[in-house]
Amino acid sequence: MEMPSLTIGSRTARLPIVQGGMAVRISMAPLAAAVAEAGGVGLIAGSGLAADELTREVRAAKAATSGVVGVNIMVAVRKFKDLVHAAIEGGADIIVAGAGFSRDVFGWCREAGVECVPIVGSERVAKLSERFGASAVIVEGHEAGGHLGTDEYMLDLLPRIVESVTIPVIGAGGVVTGAGIKRTLDAGASGVQMGTRFAATVESSASDEFKSMYVNATDEDIVLIKSPVGLPGRAIRNPLTQRLVGGDYPVIDRCISCLKDCGKEYCIIDKLVRAQQGDVTGGLVFAGSAAARIHDIPSVRELMERLVAEWEVATSGGTQ
Repeated sequence: MEMPSLTIGSRTARLPIVQGGMAVRISMAPLAAAVAEAGGVGLIAGSGLAADELTREVRAAKAATSGVVGVNIMVAVRKFKDLVHAAIEGGADIIVAGAGFSRDVFGWCREAGVECVPIVGSERVAKLSERFGASAVIVEGHEAGGHLGTDEYMLDLLPRIVESVTIPVIGAGGVVTGAGIKRTLDAGASGVQMGTRFAATVESSASDEFKSMYVNATDEDIVLIKSPVGLPGRAIRNPLTQRLVGGDYPVIDRCISCLKDCGKEYCIIDKLVRAQQGDVTGGLVFAGSAAARIHDIPSVRELMERLVAEWEVATSGGTQ
């Protein structure tokens, strides 16, 4: 039995695996292209990039694969419109919009012939997205890494959203194995989005220190912090998260007004960039709840082959 494909509007990926778009500069062209070439949907994280940089990244990924390449952009960023148009200019197949809701993005995508896939956390927002023209929706549960839009677990929320819309529903949050993919598909999803597992791959643009945080993490190391975006965030415990949990926020050296609404407790873009570059003491290492189940750093192709094999074992009644 073959793992099913995933169709989002006019685009079809051979495998129902979407690689999450992780910012800042974790999910860049090398990772997205490798996932797309291996049969999944590769996403570049646009948040935190300049518009021209994002266009170059999308073009680089598209040049490296004939697979499906998209871009994830936070609605909360001030340059959301510019980044969406930059992704479209680069040739993105899909725009994934999260951390907020934008009605405008559906029209921009429709005019450009690009598939629009919002991240949703409720039936109401899923129905609204379908009405505005979404090609699919991503249901991101509380288990996910980074910014969290719901306190419900993905497998609790997913069946209700599947029932509420007719477009494909993609489950996200806490999935790191082929068995997890099977559980998500069995719950009614058309596909699964996995971010955390792909952050610790050879092609990920995260620093070696960042990836080592994933490999060495325990369940006790996964914590929730307050983000100036206005949402809670899940990260791996380090000296910075200890400060944040205690309300001891680092001083903002220079504000570039990157967010539409920012609590200004600290500069989250700065802390995410620091971690991506290797400062895992003063930087913020976002990760999902299942990060402690990651113990190696494979290539994307090795990981995709492993996920398919694990799915096949789970589908045939085996255990993992």
